[in-house]
Amino acid sequence: MEALILAAGLGTRLRPLTNDRPKALAEINGHTLLEIAIQRVSEAGVKRCVVNAHYFGDKLIEYINSRHWPCEVLVSDERSLLLNTGGALKHAAPLFSGNEPVLIHNVDILSDVDFKALERHHLESGNLVTLCTCKRDTQRMLLFDHTGNLAGIYGQMDSTGMLALPFSGISMASPELFDLMPPDDAPYPVFSAYLEIAKKHRIGYYMHPLGRWIDVGTIEALERAKQLYA
Repeated sequence: MEALILAAGLGTRLRPLTNDRPKALAEINGHTLLEIAIQRVSEAGVKRCVVNAHYFGDKLIEYINSRHWPCEVLVSDERSLLLNTGGALKHAAPLFSGNEPVLIHNVDILSDVDFKALERHHLESGNLVTLCTCKRDTQRMLLFDHTGNLAGIYGQMDSTGMLALPFSGISMASPELFDLMPPDDAPYPVFSAYLEIAKKHRIGYYMHPLGRWIDVGTIEALERAKQLYA
């Protein structure tokens, strides 16, 4: 298993904290979000971790290069152009071995999701991509058809007969995915690519317990996380 930590975003919801740093360097009880994410994936057996960098990219790269990490950490450099989540995956592809599934993790998600269980499910299911979901209150949901294959996004199409599930910001992809992604010469969201790919390949889901899952993309959530992860 290898990993991609998506850390290039502008962190607008975390302002003013991100006025002088990338959101990946926001801290929870003395530990940066990036440090927490890398530690978590390495504990699951990840030996190579790729981190994409754009906003305050120089600071992020300097931070990565200044630390001793529990696994190999490489940078997918997007300083010249923020590629959105889809372009980020395609741009990072050459940094992976091409032989192992890739755990894709938003840097602003904290959780106790069992990554090894996710990997087992992914490999046993035969999914090209497995999207983590959990039961929580949100209007931002993905739609899956009766076979469990990704079919749409809630609010963008008729959801009759569909299973609506929230996306947890964590997924796993087989290396074959990257060849099916559009070029990275312009930014694009990953789910626009996934919905096209899902017409011919299986993109399923993995339901995990809510546990200590939290999106720390806002100042308020960051403060809650300091209590949850005290």
